Amino acid sequence: MDSVSSSSFLSSTFSLHHSLLRRRSSSPTLLRINSAVVEERSPITNPSDNNDRRNKPKTLHNRTNHTLVSSPPKLRPEMTLATALFTTVEDVINTFIDPPSRPSVDPKHVLSDNFAPVLDELPPTDCEIIHGTLPLSLNGAYIRNGPNPQFLPRGPYHLFDGDGMLHAIKIHNGKATLCSRYVKTYKYNVEKQTGAPVMPNVFSGFNGVTASVARGALTAARVLTGQYNPVNGIGLANTSLAFFSNRLFALGESDLPYAVRLTESGDIETIGRYDFDGKLAMSMTAHPKTDPITGETFAFRYGPVPPFLTYFRFDSAGKKQRDVPIFSMTSPSFLHDFAITKRHAIFAEIQLGMRMNMLDLVLEGGSPVGTDNGKTPRLGVIPKYAGDESEMKWFEVPGFNIIHAINAWDEDDGNSVVLIAPNIMSIEHTLERMDLVHALVEKVKIDLVTGIVRRHPISARNLDFAVINPAFLGRCSRYVYAAIGDPMPKISGVVKLDVSKGDRDDCTVARRMYGSGCYGGEPFFVARDPGNPEAEEDDGYVVTYVHDEVTGESKFLVMDAKSPELEIVAAVRLPRRVPYGFHGLFVKESDLNKL
Repeated sequence: MDSVSSSSFLSSTFSLHHSLLRRRSSSPTLLRINSAVVEERSPITNPSDNNDRRNKPKTLHNRTNHTLVSSPPKLRPEMTLATALFTTVEDVINTFIDPPSRPSVDPKHVLSDNFAPVLDELPPTDCEIIHGTLPLSLNGAYIRNGPNPQFLPRGPYHLFDGDGMLHAIKIHNGKATLCSRYVKTYKYNVEKQTGAPVMPNVFSGFNGVTASVARGALTAARVLTGQYNPVNGIGLANTSLAFFSNRLFALGESDLPYAVRLTESGDIETIGRYDFDGKLAMSMTAHPKTDPITGETFAFRYGPVPPFLTYFRFDSAGKKQRDVPIFSMTSPSFLHDFAITKRHAIFAEIQLGMRMNMLDLVLEGGSPVGTDNGKTPRLGVIPKYAGDESEMKWFEVPGFNIIHAINAWDEDDGNSVVLIAPNIMSIEHTLERMDLVHALVEKVKIDLVTGIVRRHPISARNLDFAVINPAFLGRCSRYVYAAIGDPMPKISGVVKLDVSKGDRDDCTVARRMYGSGCYGGEPFFVARDPGNPEAEEDDGYVVTYVHDEVTGESKFLVMDAKSPELEIVAAVRLPRRVPYGFHGLFVKESDLNKL
């Protein structure tokens, strides 16, 4: 999940420098947002680097690994009079008109524990292997995206509103380096240059008529005075990553993709906003699907005005094909993900969508995304290569609300489709109380001829952020690796499901819990021998980041996907913590060399 629009972030004084929240000292600085504690650490220098000794940096003591770390001097931009004025107005709004009153937008709640941002980027830094050895199959990089606000919020803030930061562990011949860098979006660059938050948050910026009008006027003033130009993009690129057409993209569904690359040293560079030779003028999903057989990539966008859904694809060379608008979706639905098969694309119209009544939005407040309990969820199935929506078929599936799809495939000579996805049992809590959300993984079969829909749960656990062997995407697959919510968005372990079992059988075949006080992220499957077409589907490794909230230490875990206990093959101690985030991707070394 992620932001569908842009982001913005009191002191009781009106100092021109009150937004400069980072302070330098001879020891780590603790920044507090009430109960949320953020330890500021400057980038750790790689011992192998040839540092410039002419400007000797101060050193800080890193209490996680007990080594000295470099703290180079950092220049902050001078705040202009206009920026100071706008920041003061925003502080008045945040303090007197619309303080963060709900837990879902209260920074002290949202940014507690390891959800707190790291306030510095980390250049490529050597990691210590503390258990086992890293398999040669992992030569490449595991990269995870997630929200990490550049500036600590001064007002309402939702988990989905943070700037995108990539955490990449690059592995070569059993050695690993970690690098953490912001995606240098237009928003990030403007705000860094300005020295303060500029663009507004959608998820946390609409709370009653007075606050909405005030924030709307402030945004208009910033645009009119040239602080930023929304035409250049307002997205965060904080949700996921995708590799296709020999390019690596950081994605957020409110904007165009941002092309990024990993250098030979493991550093992360943002190349820039990418529009596919002008063919992609608007946003696209953060979850495109690349067919492992044809090399084509399928995607979509959604929005608050008709057509509420637009489907499109990229050929194997990365050339975008023409849009297919779907006008049979008659109301704006929150379409975060979809699925493809060999022949079809499957979309879910759920009870979560854009709130179209602007009067209700400003009077009642809350997010512009809300639930419609009177709406019956539907699944739409369209031929994968459709030129228009004439062959789109919709099937009502009461109570079936999905945010993420796991996989889908064709059966019965293409006359049926099967979809595996977590069903959100309490969709009304998705944005406001994620800790109350329970996602039940279901297997749904649609007869495209008769219209009959059959479904059954394959696990009673609270599961989401599930993945498969990528080589089986769109084809009949057997195994699913899913994160265990404890509760969401915290993840206490991972399970392996065998979806080929009967509808009354327990489909759990393996499980790994991270231990007391330890929480992880989305798992990812990496094949042991991706070039072997005869390899078994589960012959590989499950990888993820895990953080220990007691010791403050983060690790990279490699688990044996075939083991009944998902046995840990290797564990890597990371040089600093990696905050909890969203979706990740493993890119093999041969693909990194193409970037």
